[in-house]
Amino acid sequence: MKTQHTDSKFPRVVIIGGGFGGIEVAKKLKNKEVEVLLLDRNNHHTFQPLLYQVATGTLDAPSIAFPLRKMFRKQENFTFRIADVQSIDGERKLLNTDIGPIAYDYLVIATGATTNFFGNKDLEYYAMPMKSVREAVNIRSFLLQNIEESLLKTNPAERAPFLNFVVVGGGPTGVELSGAIAEIRNHILSKDYPELKKEDMNVYLVEGLSKILANLSPQASEKAELYLKELGVKVLLNVQVTGYDGEVITFADGKRIQTKTVLWSAGVMGQFPAGISQDLVVRGNRIRVDEECRVIGMNDVFAIGDVAAMITDELPRGHPGVAPVAQQQGRFVAKNIVRLLNNQPTEKFKYFDKGSMATIGRNKAVVDIGKIRFQGFFAWWIWMFVHLMSLVGFRNRVVTFINWAINYLTFNAGIRLIIHKYRRPPKPVAEVKEVNEAHR
Repeated sequence: MKTQHTDSKFPRVVIIGGGFGGIEVAKKLKNKEVEVLLLDRNNHHTFQPLLYQVATGTLDAPSIAFPLRKMFRKQENFTFRIADVQSIDGERKLLNTDIGPIAYDYLVIATGATTNFFGNKDLEYYAMPMKSVREAVNIRSFLLQNIEESLLKTNPAERAPFLNFVVVGGGPTGVELSGAIAEIRNHILSKDYPELKKEDMNVYLVEGLSKILANLSPQASEKAELYLKELGVKVLLNVQVTGYDGEVITFADGKRIQTKTVLWSAGVMGQFPAGISQDLVVRGNRIRVDEECRVIGMNDVFAIGDVAAMITDELPRGHPGVAPVAQQQGRFVAKNIVRLLNNQPTEKFKYFDKGSMATIGRNKAVVDIGKIRFQGFFAWWIWMFVHLMSLVGFRNRVVTFINWAINYLTFNAGIRLIIHKYRRPPKPVAEVKEVNEAHR
């Protein structure tokens, strides 16, 4: 294919990824003397912090997604293409993609993270991740399908696996997801399914550490655990998952839970195209960058957000994988690119931590802002306000607010629809052969 150069007289900045970091780079380059090209596999930006509400039917998928073209329709120096970037050729300053080679002057890798199953192929196949709209909708369908299937079982022992829901990972995603499922159990189950009682359904939250929300304050962690237990969630701490075969999840201490549904939020890993030296790839499959977010040894290539690891004496593991980091790095990189174009000295990135928060359910949330910690009803309102205002698009904010208001007043809102039945794809041929050979 012919290399896609540009007729513009300005340098081309190519951004891979339309997540929080990528869109901030593009926004901050508006009206600058550069040509901005954004590449993504999807044509929309996803507000990932609310994916769990799509997975549990509180919100519909379009409420947390926004078309990238619409977002930048007033930015004259912006172009968007749906593309899968396969590799980076740093020497030739070229991207190899499924729509042909693309040349760049400056490159920003903002490809984010994907689910980390830590090499366990069975968990990767049978457990359900939640990093995209598609995966969240799959979870919603699968939850409802299993509840429907449980109605066909008259024996309580046969019914139990369909009503046991196990969430693995005690970070914000796992805590919020397990709390939302528990609220379905407490407020929705007997209304939609009068044959069932809430006692028939069990929600487990499994965490390998000694506490949930390990990155928040001890007060937040303790209060979140208390809130979950008040909702009826069975919190299992210091528990390591060893396997899952679609029927039974097993733990290192020998315990087992029969379940058809395991939702995995226990780890993430960076994802990026080939072409980055393995010497620069550190823990969590992240790219090592300097204090200017520049990929080490690649002067015109930057990496930001979940895929980047800026390791310093103060941050031996790099910055946390949260949206504010990606947003601040995106704005910072855009400014530094403009400085480079103007032959001005670049600056070093300094992260301003605005705090952390998580919601556990109705009127229940925890918030850490600097040395200020608070929990409960006021924290819940703060959480809702911050997330509502962070959504892209006026319509999305209005629709989300209305959904939340109706849900709060009626205890019975939500989009509990099975649009497409979820079916696990067939196992890869190589894995099937390995299983067959193991049983010979």
